[in-house]
Amino acid sequence: MSAPGEHALDQGGEGEMEEMEEVGSEEEDEGVDMEAEKKVYVPGIEPLQPGEELEMDRSAYRMYHECQTGAPCLSFDVMKGGDGDSRQEFPLSMLLCAGTQAETALKNRLLVMRMHNLHGTEKENEEESSEEESDEEDEEEDKKPQLELAMMPHYGGINRVRATQCGELSLAAVWSDKGQVEIFDLKPQLEAVHSSAAMATFTQQQKEATALFSFSGHMSEGFAIDWSPKVPGRLVSGDCRKNIHVWEPREGGTSWQIDQRPFSSHSKSVEDLQWSPTEATVFASCSVDQSIRIWDIRAPPNSMLSANDAHSSDVNVISWNKSEPFLLSGGDDGLLKVWDLRQFKTGRPVANFKQHCGPITSVEWSPLDSSVFAASGADDVVSQWDLSVESCDVGARVEGVKDLPPQLLFLHQGQSEIKEIHWHPQIPGVMISTALSGFNVFRTISV
Repeated sequence: MSAPGEHALDQGGEGEMEEMEEVGSEEEDEGVDMEAEKKVYVPGIEPLQPGEELEMDRSAYRMYHECQTGAPCLSFDVMKGGDGDSRQEFPLSMLLCAGTQAETALKNRLLVMRMHNLHGTEKENEEESSEEESDEEDEEEDKKPQLELAMMPHYGGINRVRATQCGELSLAAVWSDKGQVEIFDLKPQLEAVHSSAAMATFTQQQKEATALFSFSGHMSEGFAIDWSPKVPGRLVSGDCRKNIHVWEPREGGTSWQIDQRPFSSHSKSVEDLQWSPTEATVFASCSVDQSIRIWDIRAPPNSMLSANDAHSSDVNVISWNKSEPFLLSGGDDGLLKVWDLRQFKTGRPVANFKQHCGPITSVEWSPLDSSVFAASGADDVVSQWDLSVESCDVGARVEGVKDLPPQLLFLHQGQSEIKEIHWHPQIPGVMISTALSGFNVFRTISV
């Protein structure tokens, strides 16, 4: 797959997203039939040979777009838009909140992006008249994806960002490398990406982002943070010194009461946190100490359940299934594990997958299908899985991939150093991924 040149956008500016271009070989350019030489490439099984390069099969995608925002974003979150749920008709639109990791602290930005006019991947027609080609060019111009980008300067690189709606407020919680957790009101940026007049005002008045609230009590930087889906404004944050703090919103929604006694059963850095989607007082954590722990905020400071050797190395990320008692984890060992919380005390996962050949960087259950999840790894691959698939459900496998687990649906490539992935909660099957090389927005034929 090709990696286009960086498409930087000015602050508060407007730009176009880019569609991935297919890579053609010299033989194809010379008109030689290469069909006989085409084969499926499976990452980690057979390395590319000298002179070989990957070609994107557009028929494997229902939608594919990519964009760049200047400095790379380590983290982002999907914001719910007003266009409704279960949207499948093109063109699509979406809102994202992201934070950059620039070369210097002064060049970082807290971003709100509005991607719109997102069309599906069209099947190529074999033969067309010149008139049809002209009409198609006009149609292609109308189908160009669009990106509105509102950026606020933020001092310090943004390790992780999570967005939520708290009453009338659209809030972003930011863990920065300066050792602070900050809460920002995104209203000015949201107005800017929806109105050219508001964008002009936003750009003229732009200054460094001012936090509604900030907390320096961690005394160290961190990455773990999550908003409660059950109690608006309730937050949990964890740091590299193993401490976890729970934030309770005060009346008015613009300040928080933070516990003075941290949750401290972990012995090393807390890497990720997830609130239970069904129990308002329960959350999960994972750590460099190789454990996954379940906590109840009514009984601090120790965890109530733990899997002490959940992985053989750092446990990097976790995701709590929205409708089933399952927790998904990914570690430096490249393993993906599914834990049934009803059997968590046994310390044994109910499913274990080894497909990635590098540390797992992000995992997430589909918000709309409880058996489907996705993961990304340091091997530059995004994988999609379906636990409901069994070996007997799989028909004839493609030559060379018969050894793949039947639950594996899709392997997506084309990005460099993938950091985080999310499903869109309002658009079935659509995923967004961020990497050193920018963002991908796609839907595969498998989900």
